[in-house]
Amino acid sequence: MENKGKTKATTDKEAQAPLIVNAQYIKDLSFENPSPMANIMENEERPSISIHIEAQAHNLKDRTFEVALRIQVDAKRKEHQVFLMDLEYAGVFTIGSDVPEEYLRPILMIECPRILFPFARQIVATTTQEGGYPALLLTPVDFAELYQRQISQEQAQQEKAPATEILQ
Repeated sequence: MENKGKTKATTDKEAQAPLIVNAQYIKDLSFENPSPMANIMENEERPSISIHIEAQAHNLKDRTFEVALRIQVDAKRKEHQVFLMDLEYAGVFTIGSDVPEEYLRPILMIECPRILFPFARQIVATTTQEGGYPALLLTPVDFAELYQRQISQEQAQQEKAPATEILQ
């Protein structure tokens, strides 16, 4: 009998994929451009741009999670607002049952944002360009470092929290 298709071992491996990207989408996008003509005409001074990036994850069901990257960009020239952008770009990920529980959070907060980032970066570049400015190209983000900072902050908050006793 001819074996058409994949072997049982290959099929089992595919069924146990460690990380599956189910969907990616813009969850929220806001671009405020209060004085475009003034900002385009006054291009002798570069604006000061601050960028804030954070990742969040929440469980949808079983081992399926929504992971969202929130990118906030605030561009000012002196005290004058040039533009303001707020992007929430998300994806739905399923983590295979072979992945141990202790690896779930690092995967969700490091690997999933790493997958989403290039798409969010392109949206930021395109939106700023369509707003009349040079495309804003975000530098790559070290999500492992971001995750470590978040863990450190959580540990510091736990240490600051007062110990409470339940008296009966």
